[in-house]
Amino acid sequence: MTVSLEQLRRCQVAVDLGAARTRVYVKGTGLVVDEPSCAAVNVRTGALIGVGAFAEQMTGRTPQYIRVVRPVSGGTVVDIDMARRMLRQLLGDKLRRKLRRTPMLRAAACTPHEADPLAQRATVETLVGLGARRVELVDTLIAAAVGCGLPVEQPTATMIMVCGAATTQIAVLSLGSIVTAERVPVGGEAIDRAIMQHLREHHELLLSTQSVRPLQMTLSGAGLSPHGTPTTSIHGRDVITGLARTVDVDTAAMREAIHSPLTAVIDGIGRVLRECPPDLVADLVDRGIIMVGGSARLPGLDQMLRDATGMPVHIAERPDVCSVLGLGSMLEGKIRQKVLDPLND
Repeated sequence: MTVSLEQLRRCQVAVDLGAARTRVYVKGTGLVVDEPSCAAVNVRTGALIGVGAFAEQMTGRTPQYIRVVRPVSGGTVVDIDMARRMLRQLLGDKLRRKLRRTPMLRAAACTPHEADPLAQRATVETLVGLGARRVELVDTLIAAAVGCGLPVEQPTATMIMVCGAATTQIAVLSLGSIVTAERVPVGGEAIDRAIMQHLREHHELLLSTQSVRPLQMTLSGAGLSPHGTPTTSIHGRDVITGLARTVDVDTAAMREAIHSPLTAVIDGIGRVLRECPPDLVADLVDRGIIMVGGSARLPGLDQMLRDATGMPVHIAERPDVCSVLGLGSMLEGKIRQKVLDPLND
């Protein structure tokens, strides 16, 4: 993204529109919004019933005339009008009045690496519709690296992996810019789908992602079956009878079920390393990979990557909010000028 820190310091609002959650940072105030990126709409009247956590609770529990929608997919706004309405509701009356009083309101937003022009334009139009006079776009990888405190301005390699709900972005950074990067269309949602498909095929069990986080239960289950093998108890609905049922699932088998989507992520890491200069790869032997994003907290995921790559893997202190906090640090002027300047060369 061709944007300098000087331009970002003129912005008053930072927005991270993710497929799973929407976060808003206001200059001088901090993080003011951290809610699920979903909205509940009455399809008969078009009225907005609820947004954020309230709307997410309605998923799978609404009558036919109420629809729960997600206006953001893979970090890209797919429904501009609904994204505006959702953001307007999430900001609240008090904050909206405060922003309206700001002359020449400027906003900054995170966008996925190598987002196409249409995706960038959708993000800009969404924020312009909320009153922004100018919108600056920053690569999510750089914002996340700044947010978790990595020394991205130094001439040494820093490898970061942004684990989102719909995509995984991997990059090596040096001297404040991206050396090589890869975006893999696999995220936490794909892993959850793989687990639910395994349960349906092998145990005839339907699982709701709203009632339980299946991957967390699978990887963190420490129970033992009568035969001494690690198992996890999972509650769901029987495919045939439709009745509630509980099954004890072999944890090792469940980990094998998510191997396929994780293979795509591991292949993406390999491609990034192959395209990276040898001197920078040598730096990564000790520093390893930093994981950020909401899906980075999935139990066992970091260990799987260590086993596959042979590199150290670390999870950031607050992985889910690193991107918006990094963007907020740029707004507040808390990082050096040269972090983003190489992007303008």
